Amino acid sequence: MSGEATGRFFHEGRVRAWLTIAATVAGVGLAALFATSHDGRDAFGHPLGTDFVSFWTAARVAIADGAAAAWDGARLQAEQTTTWGIDDGFVAFFYPPPFLAVVLPLGLLGYFPALAVWLATTGSLAFAGLATLARGALDRRTALLAFVGFPATLATIGHGQNAFLSTALFAFGARAVDERPILAGAILGGLVFKPQLAIGLPVVLAASGRWRAFVATGGFALFYCVLAWAAFGEPAWSAFLEMSKVARATLDLGLVEPGKMVSVFAAARVLGGSTDIAWGAQAAASVATLATIAFTARRASGEAAVALAAVGTFLAAPFALDYDLMILAVPMVGLAHAGIASGFRRLETGALVAGFALPMLARPLALSAHLPIAPLVMALVLVAVARREGGGRDAAGSGDVFLG
Repeated sequence: MSGEATGRFFHEGRVRAWLTIAATVAGVGLAALFATSHDGRDAFGHPLGTDFVSFWTAARVAIADGAAAAWDGARLQAEQTTTWGIDDGFVAFFYPPPFLAVVLPLGLLGYFPALAVWLATTGSLAFAGLATLARGALDRRTALLAFVGFPATLATIGHGQNAFLSTALFAFGARAVDERPILAGAILGGLVFKPQLAIGLPVVLAASGRWRAFVATGGFALFYCVLAWAAFGEPAWSAFLEMSKVARATLDLGLVEPGKMVSVFAAARVLGGSTDIAWGAQAAASVATLATIAFTARRASGEAAVALAAVGTFLAAPFALDYDLMILAVPMVGLAHAGIASGFRRLETGALVAGFALPMLARPLALSAHLPIAPLVMALVLVAVARREGGGRDAAGSGDVFLG
């Protein structure tokens, strides 16, 4: 990465210094988390890995009592109470059966070994996927600093969440979509484990005429569901669909604090809007976002089309939390690669800085200051990607190719 390629603002030395600071802060934060923990619990009394409790407990219960029990709220609560002494509620398992198949082997391990395996495996996949998109634009040390320093990485680790997995699927799928569309479909179809994140994929693939990838993505998603049905049977799907009603209630009844989410729906709730107003705002944002990414994707490279879907997810889907912002690394890597190759355009440096900081700022600003900035920042990133792909020539750089 050279200073001439990146411009005066994103000079090599400056960027590496910022990333070193960010990675150091992340390391200190992780060390503090462990230093203040006791008996496997953090300073607030929650098990380390918090949300991973759901994945691990569902796997243990499914192994002991059959797959359908993974969506039995009473059974999950009993298991979590036995393991952790949690008697003031439980961490529910809202995921479809294909995701149970992914986490099921973790139930054979103790909690902390399973957590370590989960984060190491999915984290390595996410880093490798993002590295394939960067294609040498950053040296490996700088790329690793960026990955570690990105606040969403620490959020994913702290929650024991699955954002590394979704990021890896987006990244590897984006890289393969033009050259190997069937393989891309097999990868992107894996997002069926968290389908709200894939809401933009069929739109961009269809709008850009990538029909082989479109059919393959849908076909493999269905195939993974059929495999889960064959493995776990109809009762598991019935139990999942019943639990899905509770998932809807998390939005309507505010069972998940809106300030922890990054959607337009959540922003409207943080600002004091009623549920009806929030749903109306979300519907308008969803329509506008899907129309924007569909229009832009018509001339987009495959990688850019998937990047549009990745950032569009957060504006089009009503339920996404701050750790899911790990996926934002996919369009950000694309913008960085294009800027390094041909010069950064107007808005792009601001979009990269704001997007990088967002996972650190979104929750505290929404909870303490009632400032839900996430939709605004993601709209900025979306505009930057769309303008790059649209071929605007108002700043340094002249190519129309996003990642090519």
